[in-house]
Amino acid sequence: MKLKRIFKPHILVMLAIAGLQSCKEKKENAPQQEVAVATAEQDGFVQIFDGKTLDNWEGDPNYWRVENGNLVGEVTPTTLLKNNTFIIWQGGQPADFELKLEFRIAEAGNSGINYRSDKVDTIPFALKGYQADIDGKIRYTGQNYEEKKRTTLAYRGEKARITTQENPDAPGSLRANVAQNAWQSREILESLGDSDELKTKIKSEDWNEAHLIIKGNQLQHYINGVLMSEVIDDDTVNSTSSGYLGVQVHVGPPMKVEYRNIKLKNL
Repeated sequence: MKLKRIFKPHILVMLAIAGLQSCKEKKENAPQQEVAVATAEQDGFVQIFDGKTLDNWEGDPNYWRVENGNLVGEVTPTTLLKNNTFIIWQGGQPADFELKLEFRIAEAGNSGINYRSDKVDTIPFALKGYQADIDGKIRYTGQNYEEKKRTTLAYRGEKARITTQENPDAPGSLRANVAQNAWQSREILESLGDSDELKTKIKSEDWNEAHLIIKGNQLQHYINGVLMSEVIDDDTVNSTSSGYLGVQVHVGPPMKVEYRNIKLKNL
């Protein structure tokens, strides 16, 4: 006798729902990965730190390493510094660009992101140039400090225009135009907010995102999506239009700073 297969209507409905759900899950999983890759390509940012090695970066291995996917700079009681030291990206000397990265710094830490910078011939792994300042006590984080040159160009909360000092060719004129660790030939164009209020947007000893937008003579430093400082550099003698990119560990007490997700987009 030939047996007939009988499917009850509610069983058919359940099977159909299960099939649709399975298709939905496959569509949601695979395309999400494709979208993420496409976004990374379309927005123009390129990862310049692979999270595994120090390939394409140059620094003193006594202070720099990769750990848990992060670029780590650390000063210990036995490796105290006499000079600030950097790990320097070897992939070019960006001119106009955007840089995004995340950082976490110990309370005692002092660091910064240098860009459009020159190497210092007399000090290994040292840079001089523009710096997006970072410190663990959040006194200076977000400001524009020019390492080994004009010092502070814009404090946190300032949009400043920088001009050329008088008699720039006179011996020692660069240092003579610095007072109280700030460049004197500058004009405050507007306030971006109270420095202490902006400080509350920055997390202590936790991950923060820095975003630098550097185009022509306009230098903008964002932390966690908030504009912290902006410089319009009209100094015809001391401004620079391109240079090395690197991150710093600073002279001082033992400290640790970590960087991750370092992405660059040339403009």
